[in-house]
Formats: sequence, structure tokens, C-alpha cells
Amino acid sequence: MVIQTIFDTKAINQAAQLIWAHWQSGQIMKDLPAQCRPLTAVQGYAIQAQLPSVSGRTVVGWKIAATSSNGQAHINVGGPLAGRLLSDQVFSSGAHVPAKGNRMRVAEPEFAFTIGHELTPQTTPFSLEQVMAAVATLHPAIEVPDSRLEPFTLAGEAQLLADNACARHFVLGPAAPDFWREFDLSTHSVQARVDHGERPRYTREGTGANVLGDPRIALTWLVNQLSALGITLQKGQVVTTGTCMVPLALEPGDTVSADYGKLGHVEMTFASDPPTQEQT
Repeated sequence: MVIQTIFDTKAINQAAQLIWAHWQSGQIMKDLPAQCRPLTAVQGYAIQAQLPSVSGRTVVGWKIAATSSNGQAHINVGGPLAGRLLSDQVFSSGAHVPAKGNRMRVAEPEFAFTIGHELTPQTTPFSLEQVMAAVATLHPAIEVPDSRLEPFTLAGEAQLLADNACARHFVLGPAAPDFWREFDLSTHSVQARVDHGERPRYTREGTGANVLGDPRIALTWLVNQLSALGITLQKGQVVTTGTCMVPLALEPGDTVSADYGKLGHVEMTFASDPPTQEQT
């Protein structure tokens, strides 16, 4: 079958509806059908942009995937990917996050920022200083990603973008104390622990340097990526900047805690029971 040369609105909507239907049913697919399969990042982002409409959900923030060279190599992409955090997929610290249907089964401790005032697209790149001036708060966070593409490691950049850059669930911890701005986030250590009931499983450590060198650099990348796409980063939205350590492999029933020292703590349970403390 020959892939169409004109990637039109019909193809974009078809792909978005198909992806969301697979998310709802828990089914997977190797590839999107040829007639609506994106071949470029622009096409992938166009499909992703329709997911809020076809799902009936709102965009409450953004995630960044593949913010380390190891992460990029793992999924065979050349750089970071942006995805939308949708309403009904964000939880508070301590929540039971559903394990059902999740095939990746990993947790990713991350530095997340909430935006204090909107950043509208502009013709010149935003500087790190401009971006940080728009940040209201810093939060410890955990992302629990997944994909409807199998194997997602071979799906390619365009299809991964269409599949929302593997965004599924997200746990937002409490805001860090205001003195977080005095910290060098690139060297800041995060200690993570995975337990199963009273049985300790393992611990892991990471730093902000694993996130494009610094979480603030990753946030600046996201802002400029959205600007290039003509998208405003809105006041109140959250941006989670990518895992600061090798992802934590999970089993249903595991609890995950991530200690950011003076910047706070976040935890969750990867549970087979219904979700709790869902925020938006």
C-alpha cells in the first residue's frame, strides 16, 4: 500500500481517533494505518494536537520525553519529544496510579515546573532567563509513561509524537520551598526507592544533569518547541522535564518514593485497584 502524499485533516483526525480508541480499549498496534501514518515530526505533532478534541479532555501541561542520550538511543530518536498532559491523567503525591493496561511499567522521577505567566510564540528563541522568569514553582514529580505502539522503541519519532510522546499518568508533588531558585539543579541529587508492601526491592539515584544537562535547559527547550509550533504555554500549566535517572521498573503493587532533599518528596503506588487523588 502506498502512503498518501497529502497528509490532510481527514488523515490527522483518523489517526488521532484511532490512537485514542486504542488508549481506551487497552489495545496496541505496531503502526498506524498507511493512509494516516505520520512521516515527519510536524505530522506527528499535528495528530497529537487533535487528541484533546477527540478525547474530550483539556491540556493541563506538557511532558518532555528522551531528555538524555541514553533515552534517545532507547527509542531511536534524535532529540527530545514534547507531549501533552491531559486532564484526568494527573494525580497528587500519594495516589494509587492504575497499573492496568500499562505495558511499559516504569516510573520516572522528574523535576516539574508550574508556569506563572503565559509564554506566547515569538520569532526569536526564548532565553533560559526569560523562561525561568515565567516559572511560578518547582515540584518533585513522577511520570508513569506508556504507549499504544508495540514495540514503541521501533515506532519512530513521528508516530511517537502522534502517540503523545508516551504520556500516560503523572504524579505532581508539593511545591518546593521558594529557595529552590538558589540551587544548581544540574547537580541536585534525587534518591528513589521502590518497595512492594514491606519488602524493599531496590533504590536508585539520579541528578538534574540527566535532563538535557539541567531541567531548566529542558524547560527552555520545551518553550521554544511550542513557540515554533505556534503554541502558547499557558499560566497554570505544568511542565515535567524528563527522567533524572534510569526509569524504575515496576510491578503492580509497588510503591515508589523519590526524595529531592530540601526540595521535597513525592510518592505513588502502582496499583491494580482504582486510582485515587486524581487532580484534573
